[in-house]
Amino acid sequence: MTSEFVGYRPPPALRGLVAAAVGYRQAGLPPGVHRGLPSPFLTVVLPIDAPLVVCAHADPRQPGGTFETVLGGLHTRPALIAHPGRQEGIQLALTPEGARVLLGTPAAALASVDVGLDDVLGVRVTAELLDRVREAAGWPARFATVEEFLLDHLATDSHAAPEIAEAWRLTVDGGGRLRVAEIAARVGWSERHLTTQFRSETGLGPKEAARVVRFDRARRGLTARVAAGGRPDLAGLAAAAGYADQSHLTRDWRSFSGLSPLQWMAAEFGFVQDDAAVGSAGSAA
Repeated sequence: MTSEFVGYRPPPALRGLVAAAVGYRQAGLPPGVHRGLPSPFLTVVLPIDAPLVVCAHADPRQPGGTFETVLGGLHTRPALIAHPGRQEGIQLALTPEGARVLLGTPAAALASVDVGLDDVLGVRVTAELLDRVREAAGWPARFATVEEFLLDHLATDSHAAPEIAEAWRLTVDGGGRLRVAEIAARVGWSERHLTTQFRSETGLGPKEAARVVRFDRARRGLTARVAAGGRPDLAGLAAAAGYADQSHLTRDWRSFSGLSPLQWMAAEFGFVQDDAAVGSAGSAA
């Protein structure tokens, strides 16, 4: 079995827009289904070997399909991705601000859906990017190609309202622990106005975003513990991530992944979205 993950740190010009990037190559695996879990980032996948088959989207009303490239918005349910025992490509984690500046669209326009990158950037531009990535020899050249593309598409005149950007930063940096009322007070808005504007920009309400951030922190914590050879210690994990107790953690985990933490670990550990190269990105918003 081959399992290779290569992390890439974005340059300063992309900080706060691209939280992380990872190149992945796996072969010799049993065919199966990978869960794309909720996180504080939009996901861009550039497959190198074959198109991505999405059997179920975060929004169950969206039918499954095959994608040459994938752009997934913020979501609160898992997406199910089939693989034939091999997969190779590059995955990017974009912040909501990155969606605006790099894609020219608010994250809310992509909430809970998966589309082809060409639906946002156009067929010609996306095909050229994918061809260049596939033709590049080795991970450094592939990442350099993606970096050049992103820098060429910076839209410095497209930004979220500063109050929303600050509210998002407080939510992520606070690990989802801050109350909506406290965040509203810090940005100088009423709680109702913040909730309306926050959802209009990101597609999630502040409370939903806080739950996603807390879950993502717990998922990264569990991944790191197991990767280091440690015990899951779900009670300790719950306390560290800000849950009331282990039962609270398990309820949220089932809500966001469809599985308990230990079931998810058994089914998913080692797949691309759960690799430490992405999981350790932390907040870049």
